[in-house]
Amino acid sequence: MKKIIFAVAAFFVLVDGLFTVSQIENVVVTRLGEPVRVVKTPGLHFKVPFVETVAFFDKRLLSVELSALEVTLGDKRRIMVDAFGRYRITDPLKFYQAVGSEYGVLTRLHPVVLGSLSSVLGGVSLSSLLSDTRISAMNKIRDEVNSAVKGFGIDVVDVRIRKTDLPSQNSEAICKRMISEREREAKELRAKGVELSKIIKSTADKENAIAIAQADAEVQTLIAEGELEANKIYTEAFSKDKKFFEFFQTLETYKKSFSEKSTSFVIATDSPFFNVMKGKGL
Repeated sequence: MKKIIFAVAAFFVLVDGLFTVSQIENVVVTRLGEPVRVVKTPGLHFKVPFVETVAFFDKRLLSVELSALEVTLGDKRRIMVDAFGRYRITDPLKFYQAVGSEYGVLTRLHPVVLGSLSSVLGGVSLSSLLSDTRISAMNKIRDEVNSAVKGFGIDVVDVRIRKTDLPSQNSEAICKRMISEREREAKELRAKGVELSKIIKSTADKENAIAIAQADAEVQTLIAEGELEANKIYTEAFSKDKKFFEFFQTLETYKKSFSEKSTSFVIATDSPFFNVMKGKGL
């Protein structure tokens, strides 16, 4: 029985005294809360059972998510900045003593990065922030943060802006202004359209009137030329027989005079007007 108890106790002591360090980790061994050594070599390691504890820290690149920050830029424009940072634990012992854990570094690093963002971006215009020159601003923020967290045992590798946006009140104002501008442009286009329509209609009416006048003039010219040609033909035809011409003209006069049934004439019977009727004009 004693051997069994001893074996079980030895097993638990062995289990508690052994720990494994992977290639992506560093370990700080503490004794009663005080750090005693740092283990960086991967493999199986031993500590004093039940007296010493181990704290594991990732050697890889770590990220810190930052809350959205409203910033006033150098050109007095206000924007919302959504940023994040990347850091690496370079001194596990300092890191353990300064912040204790990765959660602890978030609470310490977060205000430092936001403060540097606000300070640096306060001297940058929006156009610069949206161009390639923002890289120098972000490098400056990174350097300032590194200087401020020098005692944390970390190296801030990068600080980046994920996206920028306008504050909600600014967005609403801009949307209203854009709507107003589009409505103004639409009114201007409609007014120009109405004006152009009037010009086109007026031009068309003018051209139509000119065309009609020209056509009427051509018609009158053709009529006059036709009548002139007809008179010429009549003259040439009737000049060959003067008596027949007089006879034809008298018949035409009768035709026009007697076209109305109610027409009355008071003419002497011996008037030349009746010569044809009397057979004297033949």
